[in-house]
Amino acid sequence: MKLLHRGEFLELRREGHWEYVRRAKASGSVHLLAVTDARELLLVQQYRVPVGQDTIELPAGVIGDEAEFSGESVLECARRELLEETGYQASQVELIQRSPTAPGMTSEIQHLVRASGLLRVGEGGGVEGENITVLAVKLTEAHDWLEAQASEGKLIDHRVYLALYWAHL
Repeated sequence: MKLLHRGEFLELRREGHWEYVRRAKASGSVHLLAVTDARELLLVQQYRVPVGQDTIELPAGVIGDEAEFSGESVLECARRELLEETGYQASQVELIQRSPTAPGMTSEIQHLVRASGLLRVGEGGGVEGENITVLAVKLTEAHDWLEAQASEGKLIDHRVYLALYWAHL
């Protein structure tokens, strides 16, 4: 393995003919399937610099990327990120799926976590500079709502559709 570049959060590596990105400090990412008692899927909207537009995503975060969260477990990170981004606390969290984020580009492993027993205790919105808008979409209306958002030029993260699959199981 040859380190080609190291930034504050990412490393560009080369192994043989393969170049890929690795998170320098984190152990992976967590994405939350959070459905309220009213059968609403919690989503977030935020502007993403790499794609230059607003995206609709699951509440999510990076596991252990900051010193104060070093050694944080997947489920601890899930609870923290849900509260930080949406203002909801979960009485239960469970790991549903573990998979590569983009196996041809990054070594990151993502974890899909189901959060249930939700109680709104704050506004959410993320940490300073994130400017997250919290969205609650009825599961029965999600498909049409997502199509409308896409037609308005927003990008829909594919994990939203994965969460809808798991929400109906």
